[in-house]
Amino acid sequence: MTTRTADPRVLPLIVDRWSPRAFDGAAVPAEDLAVIFEAAGLAPSAFNYQPWRFLYAVPGDANWAAFLDILIPFNQGWAKDAGALVFIVSDESMRKDDGTANPNHSHSFDAGAAWAMLALQATALGYHTHGMTGIDFAKARDVLGVPEGWRVEAAVAIGRQDSPEKLPDFLKEREAPSGRKPVAELAVAGTFASLPA
Repeated sequence: MTTRTADPRVLPLIVDRWSPRAFDGAAVPAEDLAVIFEAAGLAPSAFNYQPWRFLYAVPGDANWAAFLDILIPFNQGWAKDAGALVFIVSDESMRKDDGTANPNHSHSFDAGAAWAMLALQATALGYHTHGMTGIDFAKARDVLGVPEGWRVEAAVAIGRQDSPEKLPDFLKEREAPSGRKPVAELAVAGTFASLPA
C-alpha cells in the first residue's frame, strides 16, 4: 500500500487519515459514534453557531436501506459495507430566539470543519471515513426530512477497513491513500495571481 509523507511536524493522525472503500460491514457501536460526533461538535464556527447537524443510520436499523438508497448507484456498491452512513446538513441562517434569522455566510465552511474533526476522531478510534457528494440531493432532502433553509452538504461512510479484494477490479488499484499537491501550489504570500497556473 502507498503511504503518504509529510513534514514530521504534521500530526501522524492527519497523515494517516484517508478514504478507503472496502469496509467490513460491522455496525459502528453507538458509543463510538457518540465520541465521533462529540469531536465533530468541537469544531470552530462563526459566532459559535455550530450550524452542522448529523443524520445517521447503521446496518440493520430502520433507516439503513433508505439512507443507502440516497447514494448514487456507484457509491451504493461499496458503501453498503460501511458501518454507518452519515448525512451532514448545515443551517444556512443564524436563527435567533425571537424568530428572526440572518444569512450565515460560513455555514458550509463550518460544516466542513466539523467533517474534518469527525474524520480525524474516527481515525483515532481505528475507523476510516469516506466523504462523498455522489448522492441524490433532492431525494436526500425528502427522505431525511430536511426543511428549507438547511443545506444537505455531503454523506460520509464510516467503518472498519476490509480487504480491497472485495471491491471490483477497477477500484482495487485505487484502494490506497491518494497523493496531495505540494504546499507551494496551495499557499502563496500575496494575491491569487501569485498562485502557480
